[in-house]
Amino acid sequence: MSGHGHGHQLSEEEAAAIFEPPAWDERYSGAEKIWSGNPNAQLVAEVTGLTPGTALDVGCGEGGDVIWLARQGWRVTGADFSANGLARAARHAEQAGVADRTDWWQVDARTFAADGRSYDLVTSHFLHPPDGGMVEVTGRLAGAVAPGGHLLVVGHAPHEVFTHLTASQRRAMFLAEELLPGLPDDFEALVVEQRPRTVTRDGVTVDIDDSTLLARRAS
Repeated sequence: MSGHGHGHQLSEEEAAAIFEPPAWDERYSGAEKIWSGNPNAQLVAEVTGLTPGTALDVGCGEGGDVIWLARQGWRVTGADFSANGLARAARHAEQAGVADRTDWWQVDARTFAADGRSYDLVTSHFLHPPDGGMVEVTGRLAGAVAPGGHLLVVGHAPHEVFTHLTASQRRAMFLAEELLPGLPDDFEALVVEQRPRTVTRDGVTVDIDDSTLLARRAS
């Protein structure tokens, strides 16, 4: 969502389109990597101490987090609504030597249903459905967490650095506490905070905040 340069102000129509699969299929159709391939900072911070088991990463994109989790000993399912993104992620997993610890699932987080599947860890990073939709998505993701398992949801907190984005893109950002109504009753919130992170975009270094929600399902 944050890959567009500061120079181009999207129209609301263009912004609406980037919440849909075709825009991401197009984005992932080129040869070069879109993302760094490094795992997201809050994933590393929160998961490093957990005992590896099964994991689901929703909105996995090119698979950087999936590959990192697999290297830590997790058995990981990467889920995304972009077929091209998943194909690219699978290639990256093969190149990283962890293809046997990963599998892939094409699904839209907004209509996601666990359907009996459950995982020791369910995680999602920088998934930003429009107009506050992340609260509902959080509830959907929680349904896939096994008893005693963890849910980690991380996103962009609203910040003045995002002035180049449209109003709908900015409304899709959230604070961690805004997701709490999406948690079922048998979840305990362990981390509910905005964590500062320094990023460089278009040669400019800025400080932003990662809204971080970590919750544990009762055993």
